[in-house]
Amino acid sequence: MKRPAAPSRLAAEKRGRQGERLAGWWLRLKGWSIVARRVRTPVGEIDMIARRGSMVAFVEVKARKTGQALDESIDERRLARVAAAAESLAFQYLKQGDDMRIDVILLAPGRAPRHLENVWHGG
Repeated sequence: MKRPAAPSRLAAEKRGRQGERLAGWWLRLKGWSIVARRVRTPVGEIDMIARRGSMVAFVEVKARKTGQALDESIDERRLARVAAAAESLAFQYLKQGDDMRIDVILLAPGRAPRHLENVWHGG
């Protein structure tokens, strides 16, 4: 039987889901279509997969209470996990001639979303 999540974990989960909704709106305003959300793979989870033309973006969304916490929320290890998950899913979402990239959207209260494009170049 699963134990209930701690209140702080529940708050973080709620903030994360709200952040993902906001990131989806942000991407749609920029002309992207959201093709999938919260896709789990054996190597990691992709928060959002978006398409605009022949570009498919595998998007990591980070929502934090403060801007400083945002700066510490994404690192090489996390990006490598997202890249591995994206690579394992590419065959399902890319058509012939498509390009793919890894993007990150950073969200904190009182700040405009920060969309970092094409953040992974292998490693």
